[in-house]
Amino acid sequence: MKVAILGSSGGNLFNLGGRDPEKLLGEILVQCQSAGVEIAAVQFIAAQESMDVAKGKTLASLYSWNTSEQTFVKGQQNNLSTINDQAKDADQAIAKLIRNKAVDGIIIMSGDPEGTNNAAITAAAEFKLPIVGTGGTSMALISSKGANVIATSGTTGTTNRTRAVSFLTSLSKQWNIKYMPVLGHQGNNGQGSSISVWKRINFKGIMQASLPGFIAMAIILALSKIPALSVLSDVFNVIIGALPVLIAVIAAKQVSELDEVSIVAGVIAGILSTKGGIIGGMIGGILAGILVQWLFTKCVQWRFPMTTVNIVAGGVSGLVAGLLMYFLVSPIALQLGEWVKIIINVAIEFNPILAGILAGLLIWPAILAGVYHAAILPIVLLEMETTGNSFLGAVDMVGLVMVSAGITLANIISPRDKGEATVATPGFLINMGFGTFVEAAYPFMFSNKVVFAGAIIASGIGGGLVGLLAIRGTAYVPSFAAPFLSDNPWGFAIAMLVSLLVAFAITIVANKTVKVK
Repeated sequence: MKVAILGSSGGNLFNLGGRDPEKLLGEILVQCQSAGVEIAAVQFIAAQESMDVAKGKTLASLYSWNTSEQTFVKGQQNNLSTINDQAKDADQAIAKLIRNKAVDGIIIMSGDPEGTNNAAITAAAEFKLPIVGTGGTSMALISSKGANVIATSGTTGTTNRTRAVSFLTSLSKQWNIKYMPVLGHQGNNGQGSSISVWKRINFKGIMQASLPGFIAMAIILALSKIPALSVLSDVFNVIIGALPVLIAVIAAKQVSELDEVSIVAGVIAGILSTKGGIIGGMIGGILAGILVQWLFTKCVQWRFPMTTVNIVAGGVSGLVAGLLMYFLVSPIALQLGEWVKIIINVAIEFNPILAGILAGLLIWPAILAGVYHAAILPIVLLEMETTGNSFLGAVDMVGLVMVSAGITLANIISPRDKGEATVATPGFLINMGFGTFVEAAYPFMFSNKVVFAGAIIASGIGGGLVGLLAIRGTAYVPSFAAPFLSDNPWGFAIAMLVSLLVAFAITIVANKTVKVK
C-alpha cells in the first residue's frame, strides 16, 4: 500500500511539532516502515512561522519525496507566495498519481483543500481513498467535499509521534494489514526502536539520568550553610520533596518513550508518589510509563480523536499509577528506602573505619564488574535523599576519582614511555575539573598489576579515612568543589589528597620498576 503525505506546518500544528518538519515527517516515515506502507509522494509546506500569522513574504520551503533514495527532500527556501505556487504544481502531480492508482491513501496535516491541496483532495474523493489527518477546520472542509475521511482530529494536545501512530493505525485497520506501532526513539538510520515496554525498564538508566537533580540538591545544601544564604535551606527542602517527581518523570519517559505524553503522566504519578521517597517515585513513574503505552495503543485502536488519546494516555495513566502509589505502594517503598539507610548507618556505627576500608576496597571491583551503577549509585542517591550527601558518595570521590587522578598524574610526570603522558593528561584534567572519568586509569591498571593493586590499596586507605573522619559527601562534581559539598570540608580534602598521593606514589614506583627491567 502507498500513501501521499500532504499539508503544511500549520497554525496550531506549528507549535506542536510543525516547527521541525523533518522530525514531523520522520515520525510518519518510521510508522510507515513498521506497517510496510510505502510513501508515494510528499507535498508539505514548512513555513518559518505559524500560518496563523504568516504572510506572503514569510520564508518557507516545500518538502517532497525522493522515491529512489526513499528520503524527504527539502526544496529551496523562498517566500510563501512562491512556495504556494510550487505546491500547486506538486498538487497536480499527486492528483495524477491518484488517478493512475499509484496512491492508496492520504495523510494530511493542516491542509488547504481549497488551495494548495485542492486537486489531490478532489481526486482522492473521486476514488474514495481513505484519508486521515489533523486540523479541525481543514478536515471539516475535506469531509464536505465527499472525501472518505476515516480518522480526523484537532491538533491540540498531540505530538509528532502520537499523530503518526494514529494515522497508521487507522490506515492499517482500513487496509487490514498488520501494524505494530514503533514508540522508541529513531536511530541513525531513521528506524525506530520496537523494544518491549518491559525491556525498557532500566533502574540503572533511571538513576543515572536523575543524578543531576541530586547534585543540584547537594549544591543548594552547601550554599545554605553560608550564613548570608541560610534562606536556601527552604529551597533545599523543596528540592528534596521534588526528587520523587524528577525520578518518576524520567522513569515514565524511558519506559513509554512517548515524549510529552509520558512526561505529563510522570509528573502526575510523581506528585502522588512523594510519600514513597525516590523508590516510590521510580515505581510510580514505571507504572505510569507502562499505562501510558497501553492506554495510548488502546485509545488509538478505538479511534478516539488524537487530542482525547493524549489526554487519556497522559492524564488517566498518571492518575491511576499515582493513586495506586498514594494509597498502597508508597508506604512500602518508603520503608524499603529506610531499611537500606538503616543498614548503612548500622555498619558505620559498628566500625566506621572498617566500613570505610571495605567500601574503598570493593568500589573498584564493583565498577570493573559493571555493578556500580546498578547497585552502589542507587544507594548513594537514597542516602542523599534526606541529607544531601552520602557516605558512599564520599568513598566514590576518594576511592575512584582521586585514585584515578593520582594514577594519571603519575603517568604525566613519570610515564613508562612518552606516549602514555599524552593518554593520561586528558583523564587527569577531567577527573580534577569535573569529578568523573575514572576510566582514564584503566589502561595503566590493566597493563601493570602493581598499579592495579595500588589503586585498590589507595581506595581502601581513602575509604578508611572517610570512616575515621565521619565524612559524607558526593562525587560527580569538580574535585576542588567536592569538599565544600560535604559535611566535613577539611576532612574530605585530606582524605581526597591522601588517596591521590598514595595512588600517585605507587604508580611512580611501578613505572620506575618497569623501566629498570
